[in-house]
Amino acid sequence: MAPWYVALIMGIVEGLTEFLPVSSTGHLILVGDLLRFTGPKAETFDIAIQLGAILAVMVLYRERFTGLLRAEPSRAFSGARGVWLLFLTSLPALVIGFLTHHAIKEHLFGPRTVAAAFVVGALMMFVVEARAARRGRSRQAGRQTAGLDAITPKLALGVGFFQCLALWPGFSRSGATIMGGMLLNVDRKTSAEYSFLAAVPVMCAAVGYDMLKSWRLFDAGDLTFLAIGFVVSFIFGWIAVKGFIGLVSHVTLKPFAWYRLVLAPVVWLFWPG
Repeated sequence: MAPWYVALIMGIVEGLTEFLPVSSTGHLILVGDLLRFTGPKAETFDIAIQLGAILAVMVLYRERFTGLLRAEPSRAFSGARGVWLLFLTSLPALVIGFLTHHAIKEHLFGPRTVAAAFVVGALMMFVVEARAARRGRSRQAGRQTAGLDAITPKLALGVGFFQCLALWPGFSRSGATIMGGMLLNVDRKTSAEYSFLAAVPVMCAAVGYDMLKSWRLFDAGDLTFLAIGFVVSFIFGWIAVKGFIGLVSHVTLKPFAWYRLVLAPVVWLFWPG
């Protein structure tokens, strides 16, 4: 494997970007390209360290996840109903991702395709926020779904279809699910929190599937490298989730859209690969 500091840098990038609407996969591809950390082994490492970020969400939202083990009368998002909602949200991406896994890895893991996804995702953010602003000025604003316990099966499945956009590296899974929730009239904060929870099953499935296919690429000497990426991803994932939830009630998605638009031409013109 590469030197230990590559695992450190990649872990920081993964943790900070996994739950922000900027695309962790896109950033990992770009940073990996700069560090000359590419190829099948690097791609599998990028996916494996997502487990650190997943664990950060599971710890931060442990009450919600333990609540899935038993129904709580005061919480609609609990027990079998909560599991069913997460299943519905995960299903479209799992099916489409399984069918297109090879094609995505072969054709979409490159700086140019990531740059294009940055632009498309940013433009969609502007559209979603413009719609949200119009609703805020209308009498329909009070009809927004607020709180995780207000999520319905129909909403959960709808968010799941939007999540499929994240199969395009650079689009952003969290961005796709947050925008999907907002377009389905869920408030921004609830959309963000549900995005975090919905990430866990689909990311666990993606990591498990990829590792099952690619575990032979690694040997015992790679364990330290993987551990560094995992731990650092957990720490910075925790920081990112806590910070984003604090901001999302007061800040729109527009700053993230502008960041993507600024980065896209830089990547297109100057990034190697």
